[in-house]
Amino acid sequence: MKLLWDLYRTFFTIGAMTFGGGYAMLPMLEREVVNKRKWSTQEELLDYFAIGQCTPGIIAVNTATFVGYKEKGVAGGIAATLGVVSPSIVIIVLIAMVLENFMHIAWVQHAFAGIRVAVCALIVSSVVKLVKSNVKKHWHIALALCAFAVVALLGLSPVWVVIGCVVLSVIFGKKVQNA
Repeated sequence: MKLLWDLYRTFFTIGAMTFGGGYAMLPMLEREVVNKRKWSTQEELLDYFAIGQCTPGIIAVNTATFVGYKEKGVAGGIAATLGVVSPSIVIIVLIAMVLENFMHIAWVQHAFAGIRVAVCALIVSSVVKLVKSNVKKHWHIALALCAFAVVALLGLSPVWVVIGCVVLSVIFGKKVQNA
């Protein structure tokens, strides 16, 4: 029962302290789940995160579910998932109750602009960490740049890009290994 409470509390804290969604929460996930609690390795967390991006639903919820399930089965998955979504539910309800009355105020609009800038910085930080830990070979760099271009410039669904990268990595990885 203590582990279930720890999962709920940890993911509640992550959910409450992270603005901007799954990408912005990656640094906090690393600190809490990998470094502090040792519930997963860096590689496992990145795998959960990648799978969470490719499956329906919110990345943060999917990642919390994977970590919780690994630690304590279905009950752990439920505890971690409830933990990560609880703060959002409370905050959204509170904001919805008062936002309409204050959104016209200039300083509120400026505050939201500042939050958006901070979230962008957190996302860039996460991307830099992901690139440093995963893009290690020249062909990885080429694949990452192509994947970025296809998503950012052509608007192709990330699901197809991930599937394409998997196929190309298997094919190219075998060619490099056999050479």
